[in-house]
Amino acid sequence: ITGLTSRFDDFPVHKLCYHHSSTTAQELRLCIENREEVEESLVDEFGMTPFHVLFSTAEPIGELLKVLLDKYPYHVLGWKDANGKLAMDYLVINWTQNNKKLLQMTLQSCMLSRLERWGATSWMDDMQSKIQAILA
Repeated sequence: ITGLTSRFDDFPVHKLCYHHSSTTAQELRLCIENREEVEESLVDEFGMTPFHVLFSTAEPIGELLKVLLDKYPYHVLGWKDANGKLAMDYLVINWTQNNKKLLQMTLQSCMLSRLERWGATSWMDDMQSKIQAILA
């Protein structure tokens, strides 16, 4: 039990995501900006990233997800935790209408940012409509 009560002591971003109902987007943004994190420090002792923590809450908040998507590289979403689960697995397991919007935000951010970096802007509209059709 001691490990669980102090789980986020060294992970302030995780802590803010866990306490999502009382965290503002500005608080999360400032916390991330004030930390000089290397990718290894994005993973807690359970192998979870801030995305895992946010997506495993009962009602993840879109504004906090937007901050995470803006501040962290999209490949972090591909990391598995100690249980072999991706952050997106938690979002789907706890499926709600709100989570549908969050999934759409995540897919658009990840997929469209790749296309934009490749200069494939003509494909971006097509991809966006496909994402919307999948989630309709």
